[in-house]
Amino acid sequence: MSLAEKIDQDIKSAMLAKQADRLQGLRSIKSAILTARTEKGASHDLNEEAEIKILQKLAKQRKESADIYKAQNREDLYEIEMGELQVIEAYLPKQLSREEVEAAIKQVITAVGATSIKDMGKVIGAANKELAGKADGRTISEVVKQLLS
Repeated sequence: MSLAEKIDQDIKSAMLAKQADRLQGLRSIKSAILTARTEKGASHDLNEEAEIKILQKLAKQRKESADIYKAQNREDLYEIEMGELQVIEAYLPKQLSREEVEAAIKQVITAVGATSIKDMGKVIGAANKELAGKADGRTISEVVKQLLS
């Protein structure tokens, strides 16, 4: 079952259960998927990797918005963003801890044969492929810098 089909089913169940907060998050996911499907040059069906990228983008947007609302003391809007973030994260693969990311990147460094910070681009490219959907780019970049320094 594709993500879009699962979201459609979950929207129906959220409507029946009258879960307005969950419904709002699910509708934002559905909207992003439909937008990605109808973009110029996109195929009608998205593969799993593309779906994960969409979810990661949505999660990042919610985190950034929540941080802004928190800084501006807008607790009402902060709670809305955090609620949507929880719904979105439920559909993302389990995120690796920093220690697990470090272990995976050490293996990538060994496989690529990186020895200095000059090899950072090769390491990050390989790490992004291996850890796609399991760790965010910022964490990967920070760990690579730390390990190659």
